Amino acid sequence: MKKKLLIIGAVIAVSPVLYSFCGFYVSKADGTLKNKTSQVILVRDGNKNVITMYNDFKGDTKDFAMVVPVPVVLRKDDIKVVDQSIFQRLNDYSAPRLVEYWDQNPCYGYEKEDMIQRKSVSASMAEVTVAGALRGKVAGVKIEAKYLIGEYDILILSAKESSGLKDWLNENGYKIPEGAEEVLDPYIKSNLKFFVVKVNEKEKQKLNNNFLRPIQISFNSPKFMLPIRLGMANADGDQDLIVYAFTRKGRIECTNYRNVNIVTGNNVPLFVQKNFGAFYGNLFTHQWDKEDKSAAFLEYAWNVTPVNQMKCDPCVGNPPTEYDLVQSGVWWLGNKDWSDYSDVDNEEPDNGSKNVHFTRLHFRYNRKSFAQDLMFQVTPNTENYQARYVITHPATGDFTCDAGKKYLQDLKARRKKELRELTALTGTNINNWQDEAIAKDDEETVVEAQYATLLPQIKNETEKRGSTGLILFSALLLGSAGFLKWKGFV
Repeated sequence: MKKKLLIIGAVIAVSPVLYSFCGFYVSKADGTLKNKTSQVILVRDGNKNVITMYNDFKGDTKDFAMVVPVPVVLRKDDIKVVDQSIFQRLNDYSAPRLVEYWDQNPCYGYEKEDMIQRKSVSASMAEVTVAGALRGKVAGVKIEAKYLIGEYDILILSAKESSGLKDWLNENGYKIPEGAEEVLDPYIKSNLKFFVVKVNEKEKQKLNNNFLRPIQISFNSPKFMLPIRLGMANADGDQDLIVYAFTRKGRIECTNYRNVNIVTGNNVPLFVQKNFGAFYGNLFTHQWDKEDKSAAFLEYAWNVTPVNQMKCDPCVGNPPTEYDLVQSGVWWLGNKDWSDYSDVDNEEPDNGSKNVHFTRLHFRYNRKSFAQDLMFQVTPNTENYQARYVITHPATGDFTCDAGKKYLQDLKARRKKELRELTALTGTNINNWQDEAIAKDDEETVVEAQYATLLPQIKNETEKRGSTGLILFSALLLGSAGFLKWKGFV
């Protein structure tokens, strides 16, 4: 079997609409803003954290601001904006991938010349704009700090009670989502601060672009977590979150929910190549359902230290460069000085290691299945892992030799097995994939598998209808005009 490096990546296609993760969005209008796509970069070593937040929006963003709970009062040097393309590069590189192989004809030394073609299927990043003014005072709410960072006006607020923060937002013209006060209260009782962001229109105009750059914050805290509960206040239904995490020691994992490796290494039918995004979307949803909708799914883990040569097998996109990693917040590759973070003891001293371990976790959650914020830990696990699926093209040529005849028998069995694998992975009926199969000239595979599945029912009908009835009833059950053509009746 010869490998052909056709690589197809897919990630955000797992759900047509994705929502918020760590904050909610407040509006001056009717409070209908929904956060569409959630991606976050986490960098952790000891107690040191860098979090980079990127969100797509759904709705009118003219008069919106973002509110995110943070553990400390951030200094101006702790906040910066980064190029949004870093999220696309990390997504393209770590996305679930499809690898293509070619069978060799066993009757002669036939080798098909390798062809290299790479594709990426990933969600585009929607343009976002937010605006509005923050003003006025409300008892119990204190402005701890105020900064202008890039195109953003940023306030750090503290509050004594959720109603006070709600009143502050209302006084400043913002309508918070229904239910937000309820989820604000635990953060206030935990003495968390609130990172409030709005756009400075004058600064934004200088940039001459139609999008807002991701915000990156740095802080020291013994807690390694993401506050997702607040984001549920203004999200519709289930929400998806992709976490790209970097550490020096190994993978990260969730500590308050189960960690599950997404199924990988499976052989699937050729027509999956046509729409790998739909395949993986069905696969993820089915696996999520099987895990009671309450698990952290590992989709990728690899040592991406810049001095290493091998970053994936196979690669979906270009590996992140040292510059990409520094932009993501991997401070130990850059010149970030953490010596002044003496107020919180670090778990371990900086040993000068330049290792970078990359973990990609995929969450789908709602209030019922994820009632708590996400808590994480860094582990010593450095094992490589990737969500990887395989298609194999049949050999061509003459198969009159004994080995060729056996190959054709094995191929037929393999195609049926691939279809069974497809339905097991996705939890969908084989009929759902029939159009794709026909489009890839693989109708025979579908028909054979369907025919084998329905044989017991067809056999019962035979006694009533005779042989002609058997043929027609089979075609009716299979719902495929191609069945009769394949059988030579039309």
